[in-house]
Amino acid sequence: MDQQHFNCSPESPLIPNSENATHPAKKCYDKAQIINGLKKQLSLAGPLVLVSFLQYSLQMISVMFVGRLGELSLSSSSMATSFAGVTGFGFKLGMGSALETFCGQAYGAQQYHMLGVHMQRAMQVLVLTSIPISMIWAFTGQIFISLKQDPQISIHSGIYARWLVPAIVPYGLLQCQLRFLQTQNIVWPLVLSTGITSLVHLLICWTFIFGFGFGNEGAALSIAISYWTNVHILAIYIKFSPTCQNTWTGFSRAGTKNLLNFLKLGIPSALMVCLEFWSYEFLVIMPGLLPNPKLELSMMSISLNTSSLVFRIPFGLGTRVSNELGAGRPHAAHLAVQIVIFLALTESLSLSLLLVAVRDVWGFLYTNEKEVVRYLASVAPVLALSNFMDGIQTVLSGSTLEKLFGHFMSG
Repeated sequence: MDQQHFNCSPESPLIPNSENATHPAKKCYDKAQIINGLKKQLSLAGPLVLVSFLQYSLQMISVMFVGRLGELSLSSSSMATSFAGVTGFGFKLGMGSALETFCGQAYGAQQYHMLGVHMQRAMQVLVLTSIPISMIWAFTGQIFISLKQDPQISIHSGIYARWLVPAIVPYGLLQCQLRFLQTQNIVWPLVLSTGITSLVHLLICWTFIFGFGFGNEGAALSIAISYWTNVHILAIYIKFSPTCQNTWTGFSRAGTKNLLNFLKLGIPSALMVCLEFWSYEFLVIMPGLLPNPKLELSMMSISLNTSSLVFRIPFGLGTRVSNELGAGRPHAAHLAVQIVIFLALTESLSLSLLLVAVRDVWGFLYTNEKEVVRYLASVAPVLALSNFMDGIQTVLSGSTLEKLFGHFMSG
């Protein structure tokens, strides 16, 4: 290891300039390079996709359980979940993805101590943002009523959103831990921890909803408990695992400084996710103005849950790009981008065809109402096309952000 890797200041450039100046990115690659890059991408992205699925499954499982209580419970909880997603969870997801860029490039540049510093900064920012988010969620019912939504659905949505407030902080911390570990290619502990959490969530959710009879409130509270469970499991691993001894050395003063550096990338990253989520939220509000809002909202909520689930696959494909940029290998990063786009195209097309094939039975995962299932089946082709386009733009926006940030840091 050369001397520059031993004496890295906390704010030193993450990307060495020498290779960028002497080796322009290649436009063509031989078969061996492509196969090797594809194997690397799949070995990292495969477990991360599973982790992303399992994390989102907590909200999805709660909605599935609540759907068994009737159309009102399904429509109100789904409406609250969607609102919470665009005003809180989506914002933290997007801002947390900025940490993927910071930590990925620091790890590629072998500035290992900076991973812990970046994670501390992200944790502080995401915890502080929980305050305004919780205030918004506390008035969810009143917000929906002011938007001319069905009063009964609005009241129940407000109750569900208030019980979701305890989930804000652990969700933000979880995004920081996830990016911290995945940028080091530590993925199987994430799979194990989220797998355990999902199983625990099934038990907690059933107990709170049907065992204790808490209904919607129990479904929302179970999400917070499960997120905190996952946070504590990963915190124990990060603190005591030998694989993190160089990247996590404990809390430090450096982690409390230069929070603006994180915000400069965190806010645009969050906006990229939120702007898309906000467009979906308009779709949730519009059915509430139709003559049969319970049916319309139930169908729309299942559609949006499906889209959010599919969104998790392309969202986790870009980690290796930031690692290659941080290591000063621009043509390797260029190849990684092309592989990510190829995988996104394949995944989006496959899942879109699968959704159309199972359109007549997919709705039964959420509800026993046959009218809702038939309505969902009729819009499945449009939903499949939307998911296909969404997968492509997700990886394109992520790869573009990585390259822009890499150019900025190397300039």
